[in-house]
Amino acid sequence: MVRRLDETEINESVAKLPGWKLDGKFIVKKYRFQEFLKGVAFVNEIASLSEEKNHHPFIAIDYKLVTLRLTSWNAGGLTDLDMALARNYDEIYGKI
Repeated sequence: MVRRLDETEINESVAKLPGWKLDGKFIVKKYRFQEFLKGVAFVNEIASLSEEKNHHPFIAIDYKLVTLRLTSWNAGGLTDLDMALARNYDEIYGKI
């Protein structure tokens, strides 16, 4: 089982993730795209990585805006895996 981060660890980790916000037991970020299909391509890459890691975000696609929400249900909150995937998602966004 993955260890849930404590409040201090969460705040320190989120502070190092530009654009990510704490929302209860979730971290959340919105990504904007110039074109709808670029957002969909981003989501496809996110989906592949998430499947590989067996850790899946909540994803909302609102035309050119993609919102990701992460938490670890089995740990009852946020973990290092959530923070690592947030960094990975930002890297994917930077390439699109």
